[in-house]
Amino acid sequence: MTLIVRDFRAADAEAVAEARRSAFPYLVTTPETVAWEVASAPAARRYRLLVAEADGRVVGSSETGVFHDSNKPGQAFANTTVHADARGTGAGSALVSAAEEHLAGLGASQVFSWTLDEPRSVAFAERRGYRRSRSSRVQRLDLAGAALPPRDLPAGVELRTAADFADDPRPLYEADVECTEDEPGDVAFVGPPYAEWLALTWEHPALDRELTSVAVVDGAVAAFSVAHTDGRGRYWSGMTGTLRAFRNRGLAKLAKNDSLHRARAAGCTEAFTGNDGDNQPMLAINKWFGYEPAVTEWRYVRELGA
Repeated sequence: MTLIVRDFRAADAEAVAEARRSAFPYLVTTPETVAWEVASAPAARRYRLLVAEADGRVVGSSETGVFHDSNKPGQAFANTTVHADARGTGAGSALVSAAEEHLAGLGASQVFSWTLDEPRSVAFAERRGYRRSRSSRVQRLDLAGAALPPRDLPAGVELRTAADFADDPRPLYEADVECTEDEPGDVAFVGPPYAEWLALTWEHPALDRELTSVAVVDGAVAAFSVAHTDGRGRYWSGMTGTLRAFRNRGLAKLAKNDSLHRARAAGCTEAFTGNDGDNQPMLAINKWFGYEPAVTEWRYVRELGA
């Protein structure tokens, strides 16, 4: 077998998406999102998508770059995926080695990578000197058969969609930045400029604005639940949050319930979400909706040069 690692080409998008779906079937991944990520990444991210090609077939990829929105310099990421039927061929090792070499050349001192909580993946990461950091719990809801609660609105609360903010999405930007800053994680987040948020979040090809629900109180955005879809019946909760001034009023649950109702009416049959292992409020909300554990991921980190 001839195995090479090279840069992504536009013609690789379908194969990269298929490999990601094979390894992580719960993710919303399409050829359009793969190509868009490469084309739209901000220069400061130093984003580079590497692919592994075995005998002319793309069997895996590694998305690499630096956390340009972190307040700590030198932090980078390398998330590697290999098609399920190509594991054990050396493609993963070749991709990770190439990614680490590239990031070291950018001056990165730490590399973060997501790994499935299964023996083979964990052993692979730890053999290469990665240490375990935080966990993420991916959960699944049978949306077609779920017993969703009715969409009852408390007094003074209005439900809208992201599409209603098409003329001026800045209130959603401000809400997203505030809620993301409060999320638990191992990389400190600094909110992006508005123009960058528009390009990376608002214009994301998987964002479904009609299914993204926003709870409004007295004209102000109070909570929201972001919907990403893939056109294959899969729905992913991109982010659910409540602004600090409106917390402990059940508004996140209200927004997510509305979004799930909209998604089911639009033909989505499976709903997935991922939560940091320490995000107890969202874990409780998703359990209340009937989400069940699907898989656990671990964030691993390696000190380059160590």
